[in-house]
Amino acid sequence: MTGPILSGLDPRFQRTLYAHVGKEGSWTLDYYLRHGGYETAKRVLKEKTPEEVIEEVKRSGLRGRGGAGFPTGLKWSFMPKDGKQHYLICNADESEPGSFKDRYILEDVPHLLLEGMILAGYAIGATVGYIYVRGEYRRAADRLEQAIKEARARGYLGKNLFGTDFSFDVHVHRGAGAYICGEETALMNSLEA
Repeated sequence: MTGPILSGLDPRFQRTLYAHVGKEGSWTLDYYLRHGGYETAKRVLKEKTPEEVIEEVKRSGLRGRGGAGFPTGLKWSFMPKDGKQHYLICNADESEPGSFKDRYILEDVPHLLLEGMILAGYAIGATVGYIYVRGEYRRAADRLEQAIKEARARGYLGKNLFGTDFSFDVHVHRGAGAYICGEETALMNSLEA
């Protein structure tokens, strides 16, 4: 996809993150698998430790997509290795006026998001993930929920992923359209309510 919406983006993102946005059927599992989907998660879960994943993400320079651009690997390294239940939360509320940086991913490549969450969950020791979706994003939430069903049916979410001891599942939470939920602690309070 090109044009005015994506023209200002770094070309690397157009080649990777947004490469399949706007393609017919890109939101389906079959499409994602035809384009190498879930292969990275399979390989990583079988060949790398969570600590190795965190170190690789640190070396990559990957940063969060929010305004602060916080280093992702550093953030993941803060998670305590205490054996307690950890949760991974994806903030897809996108409540900034006129902001659609995540909407395309949610609607057109939801399996890419799910695979990323599997990798993040593995790295930080989380077995449950929540995607907090802006209430007005009905199509995005519907496609995410369909993608989750497809992934569960094929064993890409749930118990013992890809024949490993790692289990991970994802749930969608539809927000009520409150601007404040773009802030992480407000989002968590809303999720728990």
